Amino acid sequence: MKKSKNISIILSKHKQKNNFSNIIMEKIIVGLGNPGKKYQKTRHNIGFRIIENFLKEKKDQIIKIQKKFDAEIVIVNNELQNFLAVKPLTFMNNSGIAVKKIVRHWKCAPQNIIVVHDEIDLPFGEIRVSKNASSAGHKGVQSIIDELKTQDFTRIRIGIYPKLKAKSQKPKVNAIDFVLENFSNQEEGELKDITKRAIEEINALLSSHS
Repeated sequence: MKKSKNISIILSKHKQKNNFSNIIMEKIIVGLGNPGKKYQKTRHNIGFRIIENFLKEKKDQIIKIQKKFDAEIVIVNNELQNFLAVKPLTFMNNSGIAVKKIVRHWKCAPQNIIVVHDEIDLPFGEIRVSKNASSAGHKGVQSIIDELKTQDFTRIRIGIYPKLKAKSQKPKVNAIDFVLENFSNQEEGELKDITKRAIEEINALLSSHS
């Protein structure tokens, strides 16, 4: 089975001479996860995986990639707007440190931030868009709230909780261990559709001016 190319490899063909620091960024999309190969297929890294697949679809619109502000940052122009796609490299619980640096540098309002992350409070495969909501215990999201001093941003929440076999059943899981486990083989088989639907939500939000 052919391995998918790493984003850095895909983007290595793009010219990176300018620093683009003065470009206005209409939106910042942040995928949450943990850096490192050992975490790539874990449930907690679904945000990273969605951002990576989103960027593969946008590869012809990418104008720069850089590692800066404790993050991997990709600058994209889709002819209508400039936006950033970001993977914080601070580890999940400190995601807000990177996001704060990026928001300050590009002077982007929190309301224009879209955060994609796993959600243990939702059944596997369910996707919900939330705005101006509390973290509900998600430490990566809470870190962003703490650093930005606001929860007024948009979140695309990707459900990872085990599917119920019957309405009367509710699987018991240790949240800390569960999110750091790899997806099951059955779940991996469904991730392509889940990722597609998540990317559709990102594109819809990018097209929205709200």
